[in-house]
Amino acid sequence: MKGKSLDSKQLQFLCKTLKEMLNPEVDLSKLADQFPWEVFEEEFAPLYNDKGRPAKSIHLMVSLLILKHLYDSGDETVIKS
Repeated sequence: MKGKSLDSKQLQFLCKTLKEMLNPEVDLSKLADQFPWEVFEEEFAPLYNDKGRPAKSIHLMVSLLILKHLYDSGDETVIKS
């Protein structure tokens, strides 16, 4: 089952979004703004099944994969960071 997208516009009471907590001058923040996230969502969505437990969002999974390759890290290292 496809997970919810990270860029959901729904606001939560008294909770800042991750984007609001990050420094917009940091290179990774600038890089994230350059990706066409809608394209990733459209391309990967058909690979998700409607049954079972909801998966992590496509945005999150692509972001983690990009970080792994940028820093030449393994799964465990990216998750701990």
